[in-house]
Amino acid sequence: MTVVEERPAPPAAPPPKRLHRLWALLRNSWRQLTSMRTALVLLFLLAVAAIPGSVFPQRAVDSQRVTEYYAAHPKLSPWLERLGGFEVYGSPWFASIYLLLFTSLIGCVLPRLRDHARALRQAPPEAPRRFERLPLSFSTSISPAPEETAARVARVLRKHRFRTKLREQEAGWTVSAEKGYLKETGNLLFHFALLAVLIGVGFGHWYGWHGNRILVAGADQGFCDTLAQYDDSTLGPRVDAADLPNFCLTLDRFDVRYQSTGQPKTFSATVSVSEDDGPDKVRKFTVNDPLRLHGANVHLIGHGYAVTMRYTDRFGASQTKTVPFLPVDGMFTSEGVAQFPDVNIDPKTDKRDPALQMGFEGRYLPTVGTGATSTFPAENAPALFLTAYRGDLGLDVGTPGSVYSLDQGQIATGDLKNVSGARPHELKVGDSWTLDDGTKLEFLGTRPYATLSIRYDPTQTLVLIGAALGLIGLTLSLFGHRRRVWFRALPASAGSSGGTLLTAGGLPRTDYPGFADEFAALVKAAEEGKS
Repeated sequence: MTVVEERPAPPAAPPPKRLHRLWALLRNSWRQLTSMRTALVLLFLLAVAAIPGSVFPQRAVDSQRVTEYYAAHPKLSPWLERLGGFEVYGSPWFASIYLLLFTSLIGCVLPRLRDHARALRQAPPEAPRRFERLPLSFSTSISPAPEETAARVARVLRKHRFRTKLREQEAGWTVSAEKGYLKETGNLLFHFALLAVLIGVGFGHWYGWHGNRILVAGADQGFCDTLAQYDDSTLGPRVDAADLPNFCLTLDRFDVRYQSTGQPKTFSATVSVSEDDGPDKVRKFTVNDPLRLHGANVHLIGHGYAVTMRYTDRFGASQTKTVPFLPVDGMFTSEGVAQFPDVNIDPKTDKRDPALQMGFEGRYLPTVGTGATSTFPAENAPALFLTAYRGDLGLDVGTPGSVYSLDQGQIATGDLKNVSGARPHELKVGDSWTLDDGTKLEFLGTRPYATLSIRYDPTQTLVLIGAALGLIGLTLSLFGHRRRVWFRALPASAGSSGGTLLTAGGLPRTDYPGFADEFAALVKAAEEGKS
């Protein structure tokens, strides 16, 4: 019989040093990332990174201003485009800081939450041997026995909302108590609330959308929720045009009252709204009470006057336009432009000559004063001051332009010429103005308009709750104070008449100026047996 000798397996080869170094690098990097100092630095960097979004025009907010910036700074703009200067909040470097801050907060808060939960479950620590080494200490002799004294002290501390632990020792009794864990609770609540706000802002950016629209009063000026009908709009990266809710609005009336100083007292909009092709419903909303629809909120953020003009060209064809004029001061001195590109078309050839296009630019004053500005925002003495231009309006070039001003480049090159003289022509409601070529412009009147901000934010409630909890947590963190007190009840010395030697010590864990008074009150209550 052959005996096979079993040999022990060779020991496993130790992991290579390179792997150890990589693991140590990852561990140290994670510790640095999840430290409170790194979180504060990232929060500061996020604030600094948001500054370019306020300095440079953002394409998501106003693409027209980006186009104007390109024209004004042709050399700098391409570099800003490469760096994401016109889309700061969607740039990779901004998102990197945002995600690093989010990761740092999670890695910082979760271990602290675990330690805080463990500390809440643990009993207060045992009393130190020498109370005189603590910032506050006290010693006195009382008549009750040590056990009765310790129980009475524990009751007093519990009534003052201290977490208390009564311990029996060989020589007597000790009472350990601590208070002020709301400070750390508030600190953790603040950080979790900050995480909720960051999550809400991030998901709100992805799945939210908003748009602005100037809505003129009248059944012929209705608005439906499609991208083409917005003055400007921004969709989140996860939102498509087909995801917009189905509703239509018509501004029926706009009511505004002014103070004697011209400041608006109240203003409200009455609209007819139809959702999901249903029947029209009359709704009223104001500045602080938005119109809440299914999938969108309509906010009233401004108002003004839209001027109605009718232009009759040299062939007798007429066009009527109602154009919003934008207020430039608190008295609603308003500026705007009416463009008529499809006029002066010869009916025989049916060809449009760009050199015969018409544009009218000027100011509308609700209440005419002595100067070129309105003296009151209500229409007490309205007047329209216009300058007429004839020529190529530059609308066929394809370059985006403002609908509230004429193309100054066309005026500078002479393609668009002033045909009304050096002074603007004044028109009252109902007046007509015959130009040098026999064409005529009539001022028919005005209509009120409302400036609407229509938006949807699916995480608005989460952000609101996070902000409220953050304020609560910050308050608890600032006004909470950790402190510990200990009492020791020992039998009196042999030469005395009996009773108990009661000693006490106090330790504030944070800077708490009122701790000395609180400690003195606790000692007095414990000594007298009162709460």
